[in-house]
Amino acid sequence: MNERLLAVSEQELHAYVDDQLGGSGHDRVAAAIASEPELAKRARAYRSLGEAMHATYDAVLDEPVPTRLLQTLMDRGASPLFRFAAAVVWMTIGGIIGGVVVSQTGREQITDVRTVRSLPKEAAYAHAVYVPEVRHPVEVRADEREHLNTWLSKRLAHTIVAPDVRNAGYQLIGGRLLPDAGRPAAQFMYEDENGVRITLYIRAHGETARETSLRHAANSGIGVVYWVDGPLAYALTGSIEKAELEHTAELMYRAMNP
Repeated sequence: MNERLLAVSEQELHAYVDDQLGGSGHDRVAAAIASEPELAKRARAYRSLGEAMHATYDAVLDEPVPTRLLQTLMDRGASPLFRFAAAVVWMTIGGIIGGVVVSQTGREQITDVRTVRSLPKEAAYAHAVYVPEVRHPVEVRADEREHLNTWLSKRLAHTIVAPDVRNAGYQLIGGRLLPDAGRPAAQFMYEDENGVRITLYIRAHGETARETSLRHAANSGIGVVYWVDGPLAYALTGSIEKAELEHTAELMYRAMNP
């Protein structure tokens, strides 16, 4: 089998699924998918999740700008350019957030648009791909926890520590390094006594941000609770009840911020 044909990166696979890959690249990925069942399975999972997210959230893009926001801008005498830009930003944020704020917890909401747009999607994709794995769910197992934390911290250039949430009924299985739009990301995987798995996806935020409230999004039975804390963005993902996912996310936040 042609190894070059099957050398498909995560970025190329995502671009193919989103119909953003043209020319010879599109043909090469299509041929690889046709030849490799596991790659085809991942492509189907990505496409299914993307379709569910569009079906759930695209309608938000058609929502009008809130009257109170427009009135505030008019009352303050903002320039026409600024008023237009503010309206565009509002509609963009409305469309890309998707989820709802699930916990204020007294933390100020300051949201980076890029993070809100892609973090839940990437976390859900990674969760859907790796959670079903039986033999290789993680790259480094929990019995090498110290090495795992050190390795991922080095790759993300920030201190990364797998939070202990045994008090929520979840044991750490281990973790892995993931690609995220050309940048490194980390994934920690946990499992309860019934074999139910949840994953914590972490990536560098790009700038140091003040703490944000937890937000929730759900698609096709997969829930994501996500937040930004300092230079890192987090997304906890699982096919469990919303309240349990929120509670576990809060415990993770507290474990990382004693």
